[in-house]
Amino acid sequence: MLDKGTLERLFKTYCKPGFTYAYGTAGFRYKADVLDTVMFTTGVLAGLRSIYMEGRTVGVMITASHNPPEDNGVKIVDPKGEMLEQSWESYATDLANSATQDFTAFSVFLQKLVHELGIDTNAPGNIAIARDSRESGPRLLRAFLSGSRILPNIRITDHGLLTTPQLHFLTSKGNEQQNGPAVDRFFYYKEFLSAWDDITALCGIKSLPYKLEIDAANGIGAPRVKEMLSAHKFFDGNFRVVNDDWQTPASLNHLCGADYVKTNQRLPHGIQAKNDCPRICCSFDGDADRIVFYFCDSKGQFRLLDGDKMATLFAKFFQSILSSVNLQESLSLGVVQTAYANGSSTHYIEQVLGIPVTCTPTGVKHLHHEAINHDIGVYFEANGHGTVVFSKKFDEVVSRGLSNRHQSSSTLQSLRLLSKFSNLINQTVGDAISDMMGVLAVLSILGWSPQKWDLEYTDLPNKLVKVLVPDRTVYKTTNAERQLLSPPGLQGKIDALVADYQHARSFVRASGTEDAVRVYAEASTREEADSLASRVSQVVKHNS
Repeated sequence: MLDKGTLERLFKTYCKPGFTYAYGTAGFRYKADVLDTVMFTTGVLAGLRSIYMEGRTVGVMITASHNPPEDNGVKIVDPKGEMLEQSWESYATDLANSATQDFTAFSVFLQKLVHELGIDTNAPGNIAIARDSRESGPRLLRAFLSGSRILPNIRITDHGLLTTPQLHFLTSKGNEQQNGPAVDRFFYYKEFLSAWDDITALCGIKSLPYKLEIDAANGIGAPRVKEMLSAHKFFDGNFRVVNDDWQTPASLNHLCGADYVKTNQRLPHGIQAKNDCPRICCSFDGDADRIVFYFCDSKGQFRLLDGDKMATLFAKFFQSILSSVNLQESLSLGVVQTAYANGSSTHYIEQVLGIPVTCTPTGVKHLHHEAINHDIGVYFEANGHGTVVFSKKFDEVVSRGLSNRHQSSSTLQSLRLLSKFSNLINQTVGDAISDMMGVLAVLSILGWSPQKWDLEYTDLPNKLVKVLVPDRTVYKTTNAERQLLSPPGLQGKIDALVADYQHARSFVRASGTEDAVRVYAEASTREEADSLASRVSQVVKHNS
């Protein structure tokens, strides 16, 4: 570790008092002007994590996803591309908050942490870092790098401007292929385009059945998806990217992006309600880790195909293939959702498809941990953040089937399709680009239009409302965030209101980033859903 004098000088350069940090479901995320301290300490912690993991590469992403341009954040990615181990989230939080006191408090806590974890601070470590297109990114990167250099033998690979899922994927692959080809964004492109080519060749797909329009939220997904698809003959001339002004930070997520489309149930700026040719539209968020699809029907009405619709599409598709090769008993298929999933989607998966559904708290780290309990685990939040994960058993069963020379040609084709889909989907984290390609592949194979996809089930009307409260920490939940434990008596009042409506439910949960709670309500009609959301919001306000 650096000498005390140098360490104190760096500390005084970046660390400021007067703020309390918490590592949330996706890392630290705040207004960019209060992040220097936590960026510095995250640099230290990421280095310690890599040393603790015997020098394997740890990823770090500087982003605030769908948040407004003035925000930013940082999260640590573990060596397999998954979210940071939960016990280390508290280390990250405590180290950051020790640095808001004074140098002595920071130094004492750091030494204590190093001792408790048995870390040799002179041992080698590796960090892969990237950032999205926010204006504050370069400044925060400097703070992070200064923190990481407290540890003398940490090697930094700066990938520059990437989407969040690209950083997750490259972190994982970098640890798998330490002596292989260079792991950069072009490696990412090659991996997924190769899987796409294999699938389209296997299924005889010559072209997309419709034009593709991509709203890139004026974020880093714009140049990356253009770079990836423009050079590919299958997509060249068949897609259009709008809201691609990623070099103007103030435009990020403004009147566009997955969160805007999902929340407002309307087309983003730049995409028109027209029906002059078959087309499908989608929106990324600012760092391209979530996606929603949509189209306009024959009457010009907006129709949303969100994370619930994607979960049901993938579940139906994989169920069909497993059944065709008689593997539905050998390989488990399950879907993981959150309380925000539309009740109709859950009913469709459980009652129509007969596939088990599990509900977890909000945050993809919770869904991911549950999904890996299945051989094919499909997980999506309603906001469009999610993916599909495949187990080692899946790989072994499919590989064994492919090596059986007595299989029929149709069985071999289905097994190859399963194998190639596991390569097309970014299993480390939700990925707008990979999920987009997965959805397009499934629709092309099934011969479905967006309209046909939408008709599989009809969403119950729903409403999501934000209510500002003095202290969000008093709102404690249970049952995967679907019921309140406190404030006392509030859940009973919500239950009484729900009983006034048909096919209704409502829940309240605290925001992870601001003093507010989210009120979700759904019912059999739009009027009832809006009414229930309004009445529950009023009850919450009166209890605050």
